[in-house]
Amino acid sequence: MLTKNSCILFTGDSITDCGRDRQNKDSAGHGYVNLIKSHLMFMQPESNFAVHNTGISGNRIVDLYARLKEDCYNIQPTPNVVSILIGINDVWHEYANNQGVEAEKFWRMYDIMLGEIDGRLPGVKLVMMEPFVLGGGLPIGDYGAWREELAIRQSIIKNLAEEYSAVYIPLQSLFDAACYNAPDIYWLYDGIHPTAAGHALIADAWQKAVLK
Repeated sequence: MLTKNSCILFTGDSITDCGRDRQNKDSAGHGYVNLIKSHLMFMQPESNFAVHNTGISGNRIVDLYARLKEDCYNIQPTPNVVSILIGINDVWHEYANNQGVEAEKFWRMYDIMLGEIDGRLPGVKLVMMEPFVLGGGLPIGDYGAWREELAIRQSIIKNLAEEYSAVYIPLQSLFDAACYNAPDIYWLYDGIHPTAAGHALIADAWQKAVLK
């Protein structure tokens, strides 16, 4: 999937953003994107990979689609790999301020976005990561309700990944399995945002799925 001079775009919400400097196009933040970028630069210095992080904290699917031109099509060199992690705020914002994105709209907007990326960037490879949640420290709402709502969106993402021949990374099951080795707050400090270990889990899953 990755060839010499590949441009890899990571986009999503705060989990992807993770403190990146938005004035510096080379800033990867200090989360999973930075871990992946560091690995690629160390292991394949001759490949001249470009890695861009356009995650923005608080984003929902509608926000991601709205800034697609600026954060995807206008990037040079043109991305040939687009990695997406979105969906947790579409649930969280409903509990917090009644501004979530219902499941049907989530599906329609995600489908439109993928179709547009596929059409505007011929030959692009899509990587779609599953949003996730764990029970420890959730800021609001009932954990069972979170899992139920998120499961609907997880299923939507998996089905769309199949439709668009994207690489699909099932992060929820990986975090669930990790909790057999350490408590949930070891991986996600508030049930949503990864710790250093949680970001390492995501980076490891991405590398195994994309670099195989």
